[in-house]
Amino acid sequence: MASDEPTVSFGDVSHSTFAVGSHARATSHHGTPAPRDEAAEELLKAVRELRADLSRVRDSDQTVRLDEALAETEEEITRTGTAGEGRLQRLRDVLTDAQTVLALFASAGTVAGLLGM
Repeated sequence: MASDEPTVSFGDVSHSTFAVGSHARATSHHGTPAPRDEAAEELLKAVRELRADLSRVRDSDQTVRLDEALAETEEEITRTGTAGEGRLQRLRDVLTDAQTVLALFASAGTVAGLLGM
């Protein structure tokens, strides 16, 4: 390094956004939710309604697995703005396994419909 060049030092950069260079560009999304399209927003709403309905019934293996799958789907949509196909397929499978419990809830029909079931 030449003696006439400035010294640059980076401290703790966790949770930071920065760019280096004359044409560098940085965009930060820290602390802001990921953008969601209308379909993801509708699915997120339906997932939350079904989770609320599930809290009103006695836990079983089926309801626990379903609540876990719904919670994971909710978290993924909230974090990324969408749910991946693998996540959606897992949710479809768990919904199918829990049909006897889900027959009680209109919210289950809404989620199933949004998943193309």
